[in-house]
Amino acid sequence: MSAYDVIIVGGGLIGGSIAFELSSEKLRVVLLDRQEPGREASWAAAGMLSPGPDSPESAALVPLGIESLRLYPEFVAAIEEASGKSTDFARNGTFEVFRGPQAENARDKMVAELHHAGLAAAAMSANEARKHEPSLGPDARAVAWLPEESTVDPRLLMEAVLAAATQCGAEIRANCAVESLLYEGGACTGVIAGGQKIAAKHVVVAAGSFCSTIADAAHEANSHRQPHLRQYAPVHPIRGQMLALHSTTVHLKKVLRSQHGYLVPRRDGRIIAGSTLEDAGFVKQVTPQGVRQILDAALELAPALADAKIVEEWSGLRPGTQDLLPIIGPTDIAGLWLATGHYRNGILLAPATAKIMRDWIVDGKSDFNTESFSPLRFATAKSYAQVNRSAS
Repeated sequence: MSAYDVIIVGGGLIGGSIAFELSSEKLRVVLLDRQEPGREASWAAAGMLSPGPDSPESAALVPLGIESLRLYPEFVAAIEEASGKSTDFARNGTFEVFRGPQAENARDKMVAELHHAGLAAAAMSANEARKHEPSLGPDARAVAWLPEESTVDPRLLMEAVLAAATQCGAEIRANCAVESLLYEGGACTGVIAGGQKIAAKHVVVAAGSFCSTIADAAHEANSHRQPHLRQYAPVHPIRGQMLALHSTTVHLKKVLRSQHGYLVPRRDGRIIAGSTLEDAGFVKQVTPQGVRQILDAALELAPALADAKIVEEWSGLRPGTQDLLPIIGPTDIAGLWLATGHYRNGILLAPATAKIMRDWIVDGKSDFNTESFSPLRFATAKSYAQVNRSAS
């Protein structure tokens, strides 16, 4: 049986970033992914780094988002130095666009809410915004300028993170699906992956939407002894369809976003347009309805994109939770940790999540208040640890 200090289950940006942080501390880390690492939600993302709340339910996420955005320049610098790869991180700001007769009121309300949350924002007229982005559509009535928002190319970032983690000594195993977790004496002591037992003092489950597949395997294998991982990580997939456009006439410098969609410029000239929010299970596909929805929103923001070429279309599965908040931190089972359920914010929250997990595992505590994100908030039945204590 091979043994490590830490096993990380899931090779997306969250898992890869944790692997980088922990291997930088000279821990023996192995990262296991069911396919090629980084090919799920991280690969599909647009790369907007926006810490503002996108719904009333996500207000609790704002402090974590602000902290993660603050960490991003340092995080990117460390990743790029260790890997020698660019991530295309850019802080060019975002124009939030409002339409209709109540546009100015809606904008002013958003600006006030962002100020209250400690975020930079300014009211701007649509005409003033067009001086910076001439492609902004004529139906725009008001704009909120969000100067601190940034972007990154998630695919480049994913490559750089995995290369940086490897450079620091982490072992990356592709096509190595974790079938179940191992338990001994009330503690999680490793995993079974590819029919092989792998031992570790710490197991970090960062498998996104696929946490449920691990939970089912473990539960069915020995249900009277093993916990059901879904008790701590009730994560479900939310499909998002995306398009990449290329235009010879539209050259965006900033993100354009409305309540219907967004446009994110890439350094290579592509414009990423998205996205849908669909409860479609694990079906990853692009549909005519989804494409139409995205294009309608894109043309509403920038009508000149009507002649743009669709150069790529894809979909991804976001890991959603019932309260729209991520699951980060220790469980009440020794050795079992969760870092999943980041929904639409995995790219933004990767630096803060990785630092929190590093602090917990290396120092035994985190200075950041993660109570709202605790895996224990979902536990309604007796935990595995409690059951074993009462049975012993």
